[in-house]
Amino acid sequence: MTICISGGSGILPYKVTDYKGRSCRRTSRITDVPIKSYMPKGLSCNSEQHDQRHCHKGCSNSRVISSCKKDGSTKYFDFAVIGSGIAGLRYALEVAKYGTVAVITKAEPHECNTNYAQGGVSAVLCPLDSVESHMKDTIVAGAYLCDEESVKVVCTEGPDRVRELIAMGASFDHGEDGNLHLAREGGHSHRRVVHAADMTGKEIERALLEGVVNDPNISVFKHHFAIDLLPCQDGSDIVCLGFDTLNTETLQVVRFISKVTLLASGGAGHIYPTTTNPLVATGDGMAMAHRAQAVISNMEFVQFHPTALADEGLPIKPAKPRENAFLISEAVRGDGGILYNLGMERFMPLYDERAELAPRDVVARSIDDQLKKRDEKYVLLDISHKPKEEILSHFPNIASVCLQYGLDITRCPIPVVPAAHYMCGGVRAGLQGETNVKGLYVAGEVACTGLHGANRLASNSLLEALVFARRAVRPSVDYMKSSNLDLTASNLWPRPVMPVSLGSDVTDKISVMTREVRKELQSIMWNYVGIIRSTVRLETAERKIAELEAKWEDYLFQHGWKPTMVGPETCEMRNLFCCAKLVVRSALSRHESRGLHYTIDFPYLEESKRLPTIIFPSSPVKSTWSSLQLHKQPVYQ
Repeated sequence: MTICISGGSGILPYKVTDYKGRSCRRTSRITDVPIKSYMPKGLSCNSEQHDQRHCHKGCSNSRVISSCKKDGSTKYFDFAVIGSGIAGLRYALEVAKYGTVAVITKAEPHECNTNYAQGGVSAVLCPLDSVESHMKDTIVAGAYLCDEESVKVVCTEGPDRVRELIAMGASFDHGEDGNLHLAREGGHSHRRVVHAADMTGKEIERALLEGVVNDPNISVFKHHFAIDLLPCQDGSDIVCLGFDTLNTETLQVVRFISKVTLLASGGAGHIYPTTTNPLVATGDGMAMAHRAQAVISNMEFVQFHPTALADEGLPIKPAKPRENAFLISEAVRGDGGILYNLGMERFMPLYDERAELAPRDVVARSIDDQLKKRDEKYVLLDISHKPKEEILSHFPNIASVCLQYGLDITRCPIPVVPAAHYMCGGVRAGLQGETNVKGLYVAGEVACTGLHGANRLASNSLLEALVFARRAVRPSVDYMKSSNLDLTASNLWPRPVMPVSLGSDVTDKISVMTREVRKELQSIMWNYVGIIRSTVRLETAERKIAELEAKWEDYLFQHGWKPTMVGPETCEMRNLFCCAKLVVRSALSRHESRGLHYTIDFPYLEESKRLPTIIFPSSPVKSTWSSLQLHKQPVYQ
C-alpha cells in the first residue's frame, strides 16, 4: 500500500521499511499541502442540533453536544483529543476558542507522562544563549538525524510557548536576581532549562488542567480507554472521523465522532519491564494510528534514561515492586552529580570527554557497560558534595522519596540504573502536526516530528509538545470549518463489544493469561531489544514475539473471544504487541549505530544511512489482531 506523506517543506530523504522488513532508499519531496475539505457522501451537518448542549452521564463536567444519543453511546464534537498531557491540554485550550472539544483520558486527567517530568522545559531565555546554539545541541544529541526545519521551528518558537505557560499561571523557579532560574542538563551548552524544582511536569499539568476545567467549551472524559480510530477511505485519501473508547468504570463502549482528532496519548514505555513511564503508557496512540494506516517513523530509537532509582541499592527496600521506575532527574548530573561504580571509581570520563554531561544515550550505554563488566546491579550517582540547602532546594521531591527508603541524598550517593524512558519515534508528523490521515493530528511523544532524530536532548520533550500542539491549531480549525458531521456517521463502523457472553470464569482466565503474556513480552524486549543490540538478538526477538502473539491470540479465540471484543487488558496487550513489533522491525532495518540504536554488528555511523526509518501500513493479508482494526474500514465510491 502506498501512502502519501504530507509534512513540512523541502527535500526529506528517508528509508522505507514495509512490515516484512524490505527496505530501500528514497528521496521524497514534502510540501506544505493545504488540507482539502472532505465530506463522505451522505453526511451533512445539522448546525442547529449541533450547537445545543445537554447533560449526559459519563462526561466529567457535564458538557457534551446534544447530538449524543440518549444512552450516551455516541458523542459528537468539533475537536476530540486523546490524551491529557501537556500537548493535549495545550491544544484543547486553543481550539476551544473555535468549537466544542472532548478530552479523552485513559485514567485520571493528571496521570500522564507530563506529570512525571522532573527536569523542565528547555528554551532560549538568556541573552548569553542563542537559538543557533540550542539548534546545534539538539542536532548533535540527535546524531545528525534531526529534521533541521523542525529543529529551527521548535527552538525559535519555544521561548514564546514558555512565556504563554507563565501567563497561564505556571510557576517556575526564580533566582535571587528575580529572573527565571535556568538549569543546565546533559547535552546542553548553556543554562536554558526552565523548571519548578524537580516537579516541573506536575506544575505545568496543574496550570493547564485548571484552564481546561474552567473552559465551558471543553468536556473531559476520564477513564475512557481509546480503542481504535474510525478511518474511512475515499480513493487514495484516508480520513479519520473519530474513535471508539471503552469507559473502564461502566464497561460501556462510547463512540466519539469528531471533525478533527488530535492524538496526544504519550509513549510506549511499558513494552519494557522497567520504565519511568506511568502505567497508561502502553503505546495506544502509535498502535491505533498504525492500524488506521498512518505512517510510522524512527521507532528503533527508544531512549533509556540512564538514572532511574535502583531499588536493590536502597537501605530500605520497597514493600512491593514499583509499577514504574522512579526517575532521578537529568538535572542532578547537570547540577554537578558524579557517577561512580560500586568500587567508587568515577567512570564517565573514560567514555566521553563531556563526562556526566554527555547525552543520555552515551551515559546509558556507559552505565550498561560498567554493569556488565563488573557484574553489578547498579551504579551510584553522588550529589552529596554540594551544599545541603542547595540539594534540598533543587531536588525536594527526589530527596523526599529517597528518604522514605532510608537514603539521605545530602550525605549518600543514589543507586541508579537505566530504564526505558522516551520514544523518539512515533506517528510521522509534518510541521503543523498533520499526518497522512486527513483530520488526524499528532503532538507530544506519540508523534515523530523529526526534532529528536536518533536521540532526544534533555528537556526538549515538553518543549516539542508545546510547540507542535500550538502549530496544529490553525490547520485543525480550518479543517473543522470545512467539515460537516451528523448522526449517520456513527453507523459507518460496527461497534466493539464487551465479552459478557463468555462469562466471568472465561474472562478471568483470559486476564490471567494476558498478564503473563505481558510480562513475557517485556522480558523479550529487555533481553533482546535493549540498550545494546545485535542482528541475532533482534531476529530472535522478532521470532519470539510472533510466537508469543500467536499463542496469546489462539488462547483468546479458543476460549470464545471474537475479534470485535474489547477489554482493558486485552486492548493494551494488542497495542504493546503492535509497538514492540514496530520497534524491532525498525531496528532490524538500520544497519548502523546511531544515537539510541547501538548494534554490535554495525558499530559505526554510516553517512549513507543518515535517513529516518519509515514504516508504511501493513497489508491486511496475514496480519495479526494487533495490526488490524476491530472493524472493516468503510470505502466510498
